[in-house]
Amino acid sequence: MPTSHKRKETITAVILAGGGGRRMGGEDKGLMQLHGRALVQHVLERVAPQCDTILININRNRSAYARFGHPLLEDTLPGGLGPLAGLLTALEQSRGDYVISVPCDTPFLPADLVARMFESLQRNGADACTVDDGERLHPVIMLVRRSLAGDLRQYLEAGGRKVHDWLNRIDHCTVDFSDQPEAFMNINTPEQLNTQERDSFDFPRPILGFVASSGTGKTTLLEQLIPLLRERGVRVALLKHAHHDFDIDIPGKDSYRLRQAGASQVMIASKWRWALINENREQRDEPQLAELLQHLDPEQFDLLLVEGFKHEAYPKIELQRHSLGKPALYPDDPHIIALASDAPAPQDRLTLLDINQPEVICEFIIRWVAQQPRAKKR
Repeated sequence: MPTSHKRKETITAVILAGGGGRRMGGEDKGLMQLHGRALVQHVLERVAPQCDTILININRNRSAYARFGHPLLEDTLPGGLGPLAGLLTALEQSRGDYVISVPCDTPFLPADLVARMFESLQRNGADACTVDDGERLHPVIMLVRRSLAGDLRQYLEAGGRKVHDWLNRIDHCTVDFSDQPEAFMNINTPEQLNTQERDSFDFPRPILGFVASSGTGKTTLLEQLIPLLRERGVRVALLKHAHHDFDIDIPGKDSYRLRQAGASQVMIASKWRWALINENREQRDEPQLAELLQHLDPEQFDLLLVEGFKHEAYPKIELQRHSLGKPALYPDDPHIIALASDAPAPQDRLTLLDINQPEVICEFIIRWVAQQPRAKKR
């Protein structure tokens, strides 16, 4: 839900960055860097397209937060009373009909977060709505009617502090986001921040991999999927991992001869296409996905499909053929989001797809891309 042109009510988002950062060693969590940008900036990028107004709740470092260009609110109740105090401040100072609170440490929030929460709240006739990712509740992510400000102030002034307890005393509903639980991951500690810095990719387009044992038919399926996706208006790029030495140049051609003569890079260009061949003469390690992404132009495509790189931490679909008798990858890889197989699988965590129905897999990919915050329109 981009803004109010699809609804008459107005929704204000408040990003809660007023905590003490105890598990971050006292550091201001919202200002800590992930991929060269503050955590609060990642959250802003997710939430801003979905709401009419953005507020940032802070209790320190005002000048640092001011550069993000949104109104800053300090808790109206003293004493560092927790996230509910930040929500109260927003409810009392917002002019919108509703306020949604989100923590500053959730940088991967869904692109349809507000739309789904608002629809559920309206459908249930509730006063508040929160999120369940299929494994646990995320009560701090809360859409609340502004009229609840008085009740929340009363709760806090009476000594209440727990978000769960306040929710239980008001009429609220819960939205099931079990289709994208990874979107609600909190970064609470320096160790978690370092892991995300190392394992996730700061890339402006959705990346989806296809992994399987040799002989399963990854390339064949991709040959079928790419034209189906193009028919649906999705521009596709492909990155393929090869487990052996390969050459895309033709022996005897000028470019091949010059490369063999010792050129570390050779670019071949015509009015139809160009290709860059880079020789890894000194590096014998397998290439990392993150470094290869730097050579792609995201303006040329909407979705990057990756064949292989199964040990990297990025969203993947696993392919299985029962006749091969190969062990499954998904039990040991939380980044596998779906299983495309020709036989039933004894699991309930993943979406199950028929490997022999590329049209069904295409539909799954279309839906998945639409949910990604980096699925930017051309």
